[in-house]
Amino acid sequence: MRLSRITAYTSSLLLAAACALTGATAAQADQNAAATGYVALGDSYSSGVGAGNYDSASGDCKRTKRAYPALWAAANSPSSFTFAACAGARTGDVLTKQLGSLGSGTGLVSITVGGNDAGFADVMTTCVLQSESSCLARIAQARAYVDSTLPGNLDKVYSAIDAKAPSARVVVLGYPRFYKLNGSCTSGLTERERAAINDAADYLNTATAKRAADHGFTFGDVTRTFTGHEICSGSAWLHSVNWLNIGESYHPTAAGQSGGYLPAFTSAA
Repeated sequence: MRLSRITAYTSSLLLAAACALTGATAAQADQNAAATGYVALGDSYSSGVGAGNYDSASGDCKRTKRAYPALWAAANSPSSFTFAACAGARTGDVLTKQLGSLGSGTGLVSITVGGNDAGFADVMTTCVLQSESSCLARIAQARAYVDSTLPGNLDKVYSAIDAKAPSARVVVLGYPRFYKLNGSCTSGLTERERAAINDAADYLNTATAKRAADHGFTFGDVTRTFTGHEICSGSAWLHSVNWLNIGESYHPTAAGQSGGYLPAFTSAA
């Protein structure tokens, strides 16, 4: 009699535990299903610098409805959309200024960051205004930074995103190659400089993709969608040096956002 009571008692405990686990699983599923908000983080490649028609309310962040985050949100109608990306942002800026909208209801996050940390603007200024040797030396300096310091900075950002939005799918997008080699450009940078700049973009993308993968995030490679639309291609989706608006130099045009970044993000999201 005692054995049967013990058996019955044990069975009831197991049943209760199973129900509790089922309830927890269901609750988690409900939470994940409810996490449908979209938050766009990052730098000028996500805010849309170069695409024009900037929202005056965004000030120096230069956000635009022509940028891939706004285009995706308009096409997919997430439950909420927070456009936090800002021109000039580095990893530290994302950490201190852009993560406030992340939460349990965030189901999707996009981000481009790292180019400013590595000194992208200074690299291009050096290459445009100084000698080939100075250009190559500055690129080498940027690559050394990508090796030594950038991975740790990216880890901090990615860990913070994961902690604040545990249910979110996170898509980390890279940067395009800037030049079509042996293309239509007859002046400006040397072919050696153009090749070195392209290699540096690939180097940055490889490092970023590795850190993203280690955090369980998805990497969106835009070099494929921009192929055939680099500077010197004759059908560029990137601004070359824009002396009238220097800040737009080497940034995607509106076509680069809709034809280059948006498809890469959509396929990864």
